[in-house]
Amino acid sequence: MSFSQKCKNELARKMPDNQCCQLAELSALIRLDGTILLGFHQSLGLRIDTENAAVARKVIKLTKTLFNLNSEAIVQRRRRLRKNNVYGIEIRNKIGVQKMLQKTGVGMFLTAEEENWQKESLKKACCQKAYLRGVFLGGGSISNPQSGSYHLEMVMHDPGIVPHLCGLMTKFGLDARQTTRKKAEVIYLKEADQIVQFLNITGAHTALLNFESVRIYKDIRNNVNRLVNFETANLTKSVEASMRQIEAIQLIAGRIGLERLSFALKELAQARLEHPDVSLKELGELLDPPVSKSAVNHRMRRLEQFAERLRKP
Repeated sequence: MSFSQKCKNELARKMPDNQCCQLAELSALIRLDGTILLGFHQSLGLRIDTENAAVARKVIKLTKTLFNLNSEAIVQRRRRLRKNNVYGIEIRNKIGVQKMLQKTGVGMFLTAEEENWQKESLKKACCQKAYLRGVFLGGGSISNPQSGSYHLEMVMHDPGIVPHLCGLMTKFGLDARQTTRKKAEVIYLKEADQIVQFLNITGAHTALLNFESVRIYKDIRNNVNRLVNFETANLTKSVEASMRQIEAIQLIAGRIGLERLSFALKELAQARLEHPDVSLKELGELLDPPVSKSAVNHRMRRLEQFAERLRKP
């Protein structure tokens, strides 16, 4: 099961206590996944399609709780792409469907009074959160935080919902971005902090903790990798410098002998030959009396310059 599915399963199990929030969530689900069914003799029905079984159960429960409507669940299997199941929830009750569409603010059946009620219904923060939860359940997905990037998106085939949804997300401090993909409008979040905030707003607290756990682990791993790379680079640099210094000292010893060097340079040269792996700071501490790293570095440059002059014909 993908991280996105786990997140939806958690949100689908979350049933709002207030009827206004239940209406707001059902309204979003109908707007994103609903299809009005028109037939002969002015029959009217509604079908809501989803690929998530938990979301399908929630739709059935919401329609039953709010409007006492019986529904029929139809399971079909896609023949292309992932070949996963699609759950179709069909309601064949003209009066009940019409009432539900009016109460949820969907369709062409709204009176002026009901339109005003619908606008007022999403002014409460709890209803706005429920509406965002419904939108994510209806058309949302979230990438696995263990993947290379963070991404949460909601796909809508009804462009009329986009400005309203962007406005809601802005109220909660979410920087929603918008794009068009295959004739569908996509609202998405890319920053990890924004995704965490969205999960918190919609009530996906278990998914939020899992998301944060993975993110913290990735941050620690990245920091460790940076430190290891830094230490490795420093170690490589130190080894190369030590080999270059030993080569210069051996050249001097072979050409003229270390005895012809000054006492300070001779002492340093012998210490380096005896301790090829230590750093310049440690090398300075081995001398008698001990000298600083900068002093060792200065003397070592003199040895390398002297060896360079010996190399010239």
